[in-house]
Amino acid sequence: MRSREPLSTEQSRRTFLSAAAAGSVVLVAGCLGEETAVPDPVDIEDDQACDQCNMRIAMHPGPVGQAYYLDDMPADLPDDREDGHARFCSAWCTYVYTLERDPSPAGTYTTDYSSVDYQLQTDGGTTVIDAHFDAEAFADVEGVTYVVGSAVEGAMGGSLIGFTDRGDAEAFADDHGGDLVEHGDVTLELVRGL
Repeated sequence: MRSREPLSTEQSRRTFLSAAAAGSVVLVAGCLGEETAVPDPVDIEDDQACDQCNMRIAMHPGPVGQAYYLDDMPADLPDDREDGHARFCSAWCTYVYTLERDPSPAGTYTTDYSSVDYQLQTDGGTTVIDAHFDAEAFADVEGVTYVVGSAVEGAMGGSLIGFTDRGDAEAFADDHGGDLVEHGDVTLELVRGL
């Protein structure tokens, strides 16, 4: 089992700067007269199920995700969800759901492993990365670099393990294999190929 070192002052600074940048984007969008700002990520609760595969999110390892559909929701998302909030047991399910359905979400978040202390463990001969469910563990996908195709898995097997610090993603890929992919280059074909 491998554990990351506690967050350094530099890592804490990066986390603050990432959050400030995300807030600035929302503020600028509001000033330009765009529609309602996307809500911040929220904690994933123990009893919540994945909107893609219906697995209970807290029972599985790996990166998780959430998305907001503010004005127009996919037909299969329950009508009573505040802000059209969808939640997912994996980055895999996050992307399959958001790429397969219309409309596109107003905002999407996945686990940011640059902002958490994470552990790897062996489960049935497979190396998995732990899950983080607190709101602070999420980052807007627009600022995330993913390691895809590594030897480390999540809830759905092959995973997209995200980092807001590209150097962290490079170090993870050096240790565990995989390729670096930016959010804008994530396709349904890539995800389904994991």
